[in-house]
Amino acid sequence: MSQKTMADLQREVDDYISQFKEGYFSPLSMLARMSEEVGELAREVNHRYGEKPKKADEADNSIEMELGDILFIVICFANSMGIDLAEAHDRVMNKFNTRDANRWTRKNVEHN
Repeated sequence: MSQKTMADLQREVDDYISQFKEGYFSPLSMLARMSEEVGELAREVNHRYGEKPKKADEADNSIEMELGDILFIVICFANSMGIDLAEAHDRVMNKFNTRDANRWTRKNVEHN
């Protein structure tokens, strides 16, 4: 399986959405959809790691699929607003590597 770049993912989602007259939903609708998907992820995590087992008749969703749904809606949101997610990621990592550089205890790394 080949590795896709973030640009590839954004283009793939845009190609998919562009085939429909409706296009991207409004930002508020996408935020609501994202909230729904995060709730579905929370439910799956709670079933797997929490104290709430699934009912016998509940769908067999997976954490992987729920994360995929969240990624899809995040890409839709970014595309609709003209946001390059790779650039957004780089900015966030810069923030973590500067502002939060000494926030957590680093692992000891031995060099050979």
